[in-house]
Amino acid sequence: MPIYRIIVDLTQRMLYLLDNDIVIRGFPVGIGKMLTQSPLGEFTIINKQPDPGGPFGVFWMGLSKPHYGIHGNNDPSSIGHEVSHGCIRMYNEDVLALAAIVPIGTRVTIRN
Repeated sequence: MPIYRIIVDLTQRMLYLLDNDIVIRGFPVGIGKMLTQSPLGEFTIINKQPDPGGPFGVFWMGLSKPHYGIHGNNDPSSIGHEVSHGCIRMYNEDVLALAAIVPIGTRVTIRN
């Protein structure tokens, strides 16, 4: 049985999906800008919402830190940059692939 967790490396601007502590996928991400940096620490995915509307692209996965999540976006050129209000932005196709794999309750570590 897979044991998934996510590590977001802010320095690399990458999100890594691990199964039993082995990296199985890597995705480029956009992260929080200087004044609204992405929060560091340990979180869990607490909800999943397809088609959330607004700037969140095709999918939203809410984190246990209120108002923060991993989501798609409507501006693909923002990926790889410090652009968000702290959320982790992904390409829409990437967030769909990730959301199809990880269940609610998945651990998410955000680190520098």
